[in-house]
Amino acid sequence: MDTIAASDANSPDIAGIVADIATEMRGISERGAVASYIPPLAQVSPDKFGMAVVMADGAVHVAGDADEAFSIQSISKVFALTQALGAVGDQLWQRVGREPSGSAFNSIVQLESEHGIPRNPFINAGAIVLCDVLLGRCEPREAIGQMLRFVRMLAGDDDGSIRIDETVALAEQDTGFRNMALANYMRAFGNIRAPVERVLGVYFHFCALAMTCRELAMAGRYLMDGGRVDGHSIVTANRARRINALMMSCGHYDNSGDFAFRVGLPGKSGVGGGILSVVPGVASIAVWSPGLNASGNSQLGTLALERLVQRTGWSVFEPRLR
Repeated sequence: MDTIAASDANSPDIAGIVADIATEMRGISERGAVASYIPPLAQVSPDKFGMAVVMADGAVHVAGDADEAFSIQSISKVFALTQALGAVGDQLWQRVGREPSGSAFNSIVQLESEHGIPRNPFINAGAIVLCDVLLGRCEPREAIGQMLRFVRMLAGDDDGSIRIDETVALAEQDTGFRNMALANYMRAFGNIRAPVERVLGVYFHFCALAMTCRELAMAGRYLMDGGRVDGHSIVTANRARRINALMMSCGHYDNSGDFAFRVGLPGKSGVGGGILSVVPGVASIAVWSPGLNASGNSQLGTLALERLVQRTGWSVFEPRLR
């Protein structure tokens, strides 16, 4: 992914733009529908909206409910992919594809014709395989603990405020029948190797990570800065670029093309209403609004990112790329 020239990126009044967008979002009545099939998520007010932008120079701009924790859900798949690649490298791609699915995030349709190999790591089936990979080296409790420590480290969360919401995790387990079907189906093809209940336990806990927009934007800095955080290498620049590429093409399920068309940035959504988006070399952005569109992506979050890009020129498709 190319990098936007810093001289162009630093010129807008980012603090003012973020504040204006938050004000505009408060005035919009059509906010989408919250994820009612997970009871704790159904209880979150659709009136919530938060936004955080962390710049490459360390400046942080927040507005709205940016410091209220929410369930990041499928955004955790970005961090799970990073860990799985660290564990097995490019061998991962023998078990997970790298193509857009064109299907809903919990679809089982393609698994039969494609012999139990999920299209990409950001649909549910793909993320379940990531959890199985991580379980190849440890017990479920260890895998969950390692994920929590990893995300806290990325976000600079020294106080341990980022947590696993056990209420959400249990609700996921009680209602996750499609995910159980996906895991068992892939097990039949030999692409899930650990016991299904252990793999799903890890998956549900990863989805139940709770953090704020500010923390999520901080956690995404390594994808903005060529794989580095505060001068420390998390992944290689090449791997960060490839994760960003997958976020661009697959990060919003069957709505990924529309997100690229409207926003033009790598991004990963979650049914908790969050979106993590990256401007390579410039900024890491998190937005949160619980109301979802028909594809399960934050309705106001997408609109807010679209307006941010319009006012900053941050789309990777802008002609100011080097």
